[in-house]
Amino acid sequence: MTLLERGVLAAVALATALAGVTRYAHGVSHVVAFAFATLALAGQAWVVSFATEQVGGRFGAPITGFMQSTLGNLPEFFVVLFALGAHQLIVAKTAILGSILVNALLVLGLVIVAGTARGRGGLMRFSPRLPNDTATLLLTSTFIIVLIGLADASHDLASRHTRTISIVGALALLIVYAAWLWGYLRSDRGPEEGVPRARMGAAASGLTLAVAGVASAFVSDWFVHALAPTIRTLHISQAFAGLVIVAIAGNAVENVTGIVLAFKGHSDLAISVVKNSVAQIAAFLYPLLVLVSLLTVTTLTFSLAPVYVGALFGTAVIIWQVTGDGEATLFEGAALIAAFVILAAVAAFEG
Repeated sequence: MTLLERGVLAAVALATALAGVTRYAHGVSHVVAFAFATLALAGQAWVVSFATEQVGGRFGAPITGFMQSTLGNLPEFFVVLFALGAHQLIVAKTAILGSILVNALLVLGLVIVAGTARGRGGLMRFSPRLPNDTATLLLTSTFIIVLIGLADASHDLASRHTRTISIVGALALLIVYAAWLWGYLRSDRGPEEGVPRARMGAAASGLTLAVAGVASAFVSDWFVHALAPTIRTLHISQAFAGLVIVAIAGNAVENVTGIVLAFKGHSDLAISVVKNSVAQIAAFLYPLLVLVSLLTVTTLTFSLAPVYVGALFGTAVIIWQVTGDGEATLFEGAALIAAFVILAAVAAFEG
């Protein structure tokens, strides 16, 4: 490891320790506890990203991107799970939705901006297969959400069975995702030229990954515990907290890794990290949490507010348009970022 990486690991350990202290110490402001928990959550996401990069440094963009997305989504999984256990359904739903929208709009936009700075002729070029596959998976997930939204709006007979329909939809999406993943990982051609090789041994990387995964579970619990009183104190809407704050903190892996890789000129790997996360959250994490929530006190379904149904569908169309041809411009990256800013403004005035 480099000296900088050792320093970051030490800082993450310190932030995690402070988050634990402020969680259990008496008399500490909930806002302070929330701030340290947010830093610790983002830090643990970075550790997971770093350790996964070391493990995956011997493989190509598809496998490495998949590994980073899967393990990088651990904090998000725990945050939503603990939010459901705390009866914070709005936060749980908007956190999942926010993870999709943050990665598909904000992070992808920043990745494209960084990538075009290094690309020839102001273009970021990459393989179009993953972007098109991601759009298909996102549209398939949106299809279920739109149908349930229409049923709820019209109050027809199907609207009385949202939970059952969500269970069936979750199982269907998991099968589709597994079928896609099987073919996608088999298409791997080996490491992308120029991608840095692993600087840690396999055993050390695995141990770091395991410790970060366990720490993410604890930090997520502290984060959710401080979230509700912080929302009340700062007068933040639950929708904005889930859609923006929780989503950005829980997706720090993609926020940092994708942008850095794009700036270094590793376009395919950068796109793989971000797009894998979008596909995985929409077609794997969300349906998985729908099924897991059957064991919690609050049941999660695919029923969303109409404004978010429209946002999800619009996002799927936009990213297909922007990345479907295998290249993107600075203007298109800026358009994605602008779309997220507009969405965040709407969420700020939601309940």
